[in-house]
Parts: sequence; structure tokens; C-alpha cells
Amino acid sequence: MDNMDTGNLGIMAGIIISLGFFGMIFGVIYLYKRERMAMIERGMDPRRYKPQSAPYQTLKWGLLLIGAGLGLFLANILCRTVFKTTDYDDAGNVAIYFALISLFGGLGLFTSYRMEKKETTNNPVQE
Repeated sequence: MDNMDTGNLGIMAGIIISLGFFGMIFGVIYLYKRERMAMIERGMDPRRYKPQSAPYQTLKWGLLLIGAGLGLFLANILCRTVFKTTDYDDAGNVAIYFALISLFGGLGLFTSYRMEKKETTNNPVQE
């Protein structure tokens, strides 16, 4: 690979990225059409079936992001007060950032799960 200069490498990357992008678009359209044809073959009307909305999706994302933000904030406070680091180039306390973001993000998802479960047990869907 030493003989290959960066110009050729850039051209190859551009070609590969372009082919990958168009292949992905083709695959998505092909699978969409194939799904619609399978529905028609089974006697179903594809226009009647729309993606169903998930009513608690916003709650789940909101609590996840609140938890991750709270974890990031707490990690920053801990690094400045307990560990006494003010230099942002110091990578000594990176693990506490990942740990607290994951911990509080997980707590947010768990809270979302508990709220959804409580709501569905109180209001069962009648069919």
C-alpha cells in the first residue's frame, strides 16, 4: 500500500461510498416493493396498513435523554469537586463520564418501563 498515493485512495473512497449509497437506496426500495407485492398476493390492501404509532416512544426518549444529561452533569460536578480536575485534556476520569451517563440513561429507561407497565395494567386495552 506504500506505492498507492493518497489521491488514488481518495478516488477509490469516493467510488466505494457512492456505490454503497446507491446500493442502499436500491435495496430499501426493492424491499419496500417486495413487501407490498407480498401483501397484495395475500389479498391484503397495502394502503390500509400504516405504521402504528408507539404512544410511549416520546416518553422513553425523553427520559433516556434526561437521564443521560443528568449523568453527564453529575460526572462534571464530581470531576470538578471530588477529583479536583479542571484540565480538559486530562483523560484520567473519562470512565466516570461513561459510567454515569449509562447509569442514569438506564434509570431513565427503567422509569419509562415502569410508567408504561403501570399505565397498561390500570387501563387494559379492550378488543
